[in-house]
Amino acid sequence: MAKYKAYPEYKDSGVEWLGLMPKSWTICRLKNLATIKNGQDYKSVQADDGYPVMGSGGQFTFASKFMYDKPSVLLGRKGTIDKPLYINEPFWTVDTMYYTELNEGFDAKYLHYLALTIQFSRYSTNTALPSMTQEHLSNYKFSVPKAESERKKITEFLDLETAKIDNLIDKQQQLIELLKEKRQAVISHAVTKGLNPDVPMKDSGVEWLGDVPEHWRINSLNHVLAAIGDVDHYMPQSVDDGIPYVMTGDLTEFVSGIEFSKCKQVNLRDYLKLSKKIKTCLGDVIMARYATIGTVSYVDIDKDFLVSYSCVTIKPNRSKVLGLYLYYYFKSHSFLQGIQYQVNTNTQGNVGINDLSKMKIVLPSIKEQEEIIAHLQMNLEQLDDLSTKSTQAINLIQERRTALISAAVTGKIDVRDWVAPDTQDVEEPQEATA
Repeated sequence: MAKYKAYPEYKDSGVEWLGLMPKSWTICRLKNLATIKNGQDYKSVQADDGYPVMGSGGQFTFASKFMYDKPSVLLGRKGTIDKPLYINEPFWTVDTMYYTELNEGFDAKYLHYLALTIQFSRYSTNTALPSMTQEHLSNYKFSVPKAESERKKITEFLDLETAKIDNLIDKQQQLIELLKEKRQAVISHAVTKGLNPDVPMKDSGVEWLGDVPEHWRINSLNHVLAAIGDVDHYMPQSVDDGIPYVMTGDLTEFVSGIEFSKCKQVNLRDYLKLSKKIKTCLGDVIMARYATIGTVSYVDIDKDFLVSYSCVTIKPNRSKVLGLYLYYYFKSHSFLQGIQYQVNTNTQGNVGINDLSKMKIVLPSIKEQEEIIAHLQMNLEQLDDLSTKSTQAINLIQERRTALISAAVTGKIDVRDWVAPDTQDVEEPQEATA
């Protein structure tokens, strides 16, 4: 905030979390700025092409009537209480949200910026599902400029500056999506076309595979595996300290990335009983076959854990295929297309082990598999590094956005003399390129 000037004089606000405030500002409780009202149960309203129903996650359906038709700020009561929403169209809101009726002369957009600085943790009444009572919200204290013109100037400043920041965030998010697409393309090309662009090709005879290198072998998956299976469809009881029970939601690209301490834990007896059918080991591949079908994880560590029956363990025949190559093949666009075809023809909405065993795989020699793995590891590391840097940039930019809003609405910076730049000089949003 070094480029912004401070107010000439400050005084003690008398409020611990506000500290000093501009001498000309005053302390107000939220109830002095707006009346907080309860949302209603939208389910009693007929859904059609009417007004949006707004919750903490944003818009999710429509209602034929509206509760409130003036700009307002929605404040969460449960769960996502730290994400106030600014609404400037007629709306309903759910009974887990509060909405505000602004006092005359007070702007909803300014209240939204104020609400973004509320320290909800001071009053949260539930640590499992954070919530805040109407009384606590109504009595929350802010430092506020007395002059409406000053509040308007702060709002105009934040509208423009946060829009510029949001544009930067959008560009980084676009770049991350492009890097994901490029990552997928690099994997898909390597495991279905190979690394030599001049190699003769042949028709694979499989619609979702297309042409493949002439010297590669085409087999059903079960012909190149040592085993494929899942544990018994039985949910063991949890214990405080035991063997990790890995479910679909726990999977990461490599097993070493799983937070085993946060997994369900089962006792040794259940682990030994269930792992008799198939035991997941170093070099295997785990695939989800319910919900997030096709999600795969490569077992890159030697550790005892049990895989849920929502997944299958795939053991490669290492004389024919390497586990890490299988992992990359399963992540290819072609294989995922083939899996989706199986799902679409299965009334249960999952992939059975028999169907999975019949899936086609195209394979080079073990030596060529090793070369492809090395190529992918090098190229994916570069793409992942760029993606990580973009994610870090987004976090830093978001921190700056939060700090700027807080500084402006608590008077740490003085924007009264700020002048909006000529709109012709404002940078137009541009698409990111990878």
